[in-house]
Amino acid sequence: MKAIVAVKRVVDYNVRVRVKADNSGVETNNVKFSANPFDEIAVEEAVRLKEAGVVSEIVAVSIGPVQAQEVLRSALAIGADRAILVQTDDEVQPLAVAKILKALVEREAPQLVILGKQAIDDDSNQTGQSLAALLGWPQGTFASKLVLKEGRAEVTREIDGGLETVSLALPAVVTTDLRLNEPRYASLPNIMKARKKPLDIIPAADLGLDIAPRLIILRVDAPPKRNAGVKVPDVATLVDKLKNEAKVI
Repeated sequence: MKAIVAVKRVVDYNVRVRVKADNSGVETNNVKFSANPFDEIAVEEAVRLKEAGVVSEIVAVSIGPVQAQEVLRSALAIGADRAILVQTDDEVQPLAVAKILKALVEREAPQLVILGKQAIDDDSNQTGQSLAALLGWPQGTFASKLVLKEGRAEVTREIDGGLETVSLALPAVVTTDLRLNEPRYASLPNIMKARKKPLDIIPAADLGLDIAPRLIILRVDAPPKRNAGVKVPDVATLVDKLKNEAKVI
């Protein structure tokens, strides 16, 4: 069984995000980038399935500038077999990502596509669902457990009321939640081996797809600064401040 895993290059989650001076977006110059944390979980899950003998080949895929090769090399070091970068310097929104992934799925013919439930830069939570719709495949979103057996994927999903388990006929699309697993650290020998693993680069224009942005960002603002907290001597003072100053009771 072949699995495709999508990995997005995003501003590292440890970086304090700053808004550009002209409010046109987020500052990305001289900022550390890394793989989207939810996508790292997807890579880890694919590797575990391969170690269990369920998956035979893992293809890591990313869409973005040439620097996105870094996150693909990280996926290769964790255990992916080969990688594909669809190179573009333009903004690629969720629907465009789904279209590109669909084209790659048609080329590679995998039985499973795993990707993070959302990216931490735009929090759209749309790509997995859009890809499943374009392919006409069943989908299991927000997965906290994944079991493959007898040509089906059993996905335990995180929902508001608790957990829901669905059984999907393969091929299928699965998006990962935080509790699915804990990604491993790549060892130095595997990092060195990853340099020799195949990484193909495909210009986005060669796919012949309409990936023009549908949404235009008009303005980005940082959240307003919050007032510092204060200590109160007793409960009566706390109640008075909540009632007369904060006006929440």
